[in-house]
Parts: sequence; C-alpha cells; structure tokens
Amino acid sequence: MLTLYDYLPSQNAYKIRLLLSHLDLPCQQHYVSIFEGEGQRDAFLAINPTGAVPALRLEDGRTLAESNAILIYLAEDTDYLPADRYRRATVMQWLFFEGETVQSTVATLRHWVMTGKDRKRSAEVLDGKRHGSLKTLNILNKELERNQYLGGADYTIADISVFAYAHRADEARLPLHEYPHIQRWITQIKAQSRFLDTVYPYSIDPHSGLELP
Repeated sequence: MLTLYDYLPSQNAYKIRLLLSHLDLPCQQHYVSIFEGEGQRDAFLAINPTGAVPALRLEDGRTLAESNAILIYLAEDTDYLPADRYRRATVMQWLFFEGETVQSTVATLRHWVMTGKDRKRSAEVLDGKRHGSLKTLNILNKELERNQYLGGADYTIADISVFAYAHRADEARLPLHEYPHIQRWITQIKAQSRFLDTVYPYSIDPHSGLELP
C-alpha cells in the first residue's frame, strides 16, 4: 500500500489526499510534525531531502517528494493527466505556475496570517505579499473567464494543485468574493466525484506558530 507522509494543515499535502480520494486509492498516513523539527531528522531527510511534506512511499519502497511531482505520478494513465502532448504541457504550465507563483504569494501569506507570523513581518513585506497575491488571483480569474478549468474544458491535476491554496485565499484576508470566475471554478471542483472537503486549520498544531527549523 502507498504511504503518504502528511501534515494535516498543509494544503500541499491536501492536494495528494484530494487526488487519492478522486482515484479511490487507499493509503497509509504517516504524520510528520514539521514545526517540531521532525522533517529535519535523518530518517525523514532520507525520504525527502528538503524535509518538507508531502512525500509518498510506493509499494516497492521507493519514495517521491514535491506535491506536484506526486500528483503527476498518481495521475498517470487517468483522466486527471491528459495523454495529448499539448494538453499535458498545458497542465504542466499551471503546475509550474502553482509552484512558482501561488506558493510564493497566496500560500505564504495564508500561512503567515493563520499562524500569527504576519505580526512578525514588516509592513513592507506584507504589502508585497498582498500585492503579489492579488496579481495571482487576477491571473487565475482571467484564465477561468476563458476556460472552464485551468487550460481547457477538463478537470485535471492542474486544477487540483492550484485549488488547494487558491480556494482558501480568504484565510489570507484576500477578497476572494471579488473574483467571480474563481468562485464558479471552486463550486465546480467541489461538485466533482469523491471531492474531499476536509481542511485542517493550523490551530490543531500547537507548534505551528514556530518558524520552520
């Protein structure tokens, strides 16, 4: 059976849980207390050299890290990753956008706000994150005005990846309600078969207010 190295408040880990639910794939969960430094211990660094979650152990013992790489692996030969060369490249385009842009703006700002770390950041840094986050939401809203899903008419791992943090943007004190096409997209994703609606707040972890080691 697959083993998911998980941290429940992580939306990066949620991406994997969501796809596993869609695919009805069973897995064991191993919870990693990242803010207590468990991710930096030798045993976990042998699984993921960056010390981050999620990571996935395959049935044969091999391991894979980085949420978007895990999504690609799990989605192979399913409807969530197109076989067509162009459509597959389009999915990759949005996965790269998520890793580069969504993570550094919406995801980071949400993490700071939900753990109280925003109070430790300067006004200039917070303004920069907010500006970048609004730009990210504008890009997504325009794309979803043109297309039903990211890059086309089909729901794929591109949507799963970006959805994980984008649909929680209000928790970063961002005006998600001002983006009607994102709102429509969120509703459509929530209507997908075997959608996983459970999201965990950082407040369940008393250590989450700490900086990552």
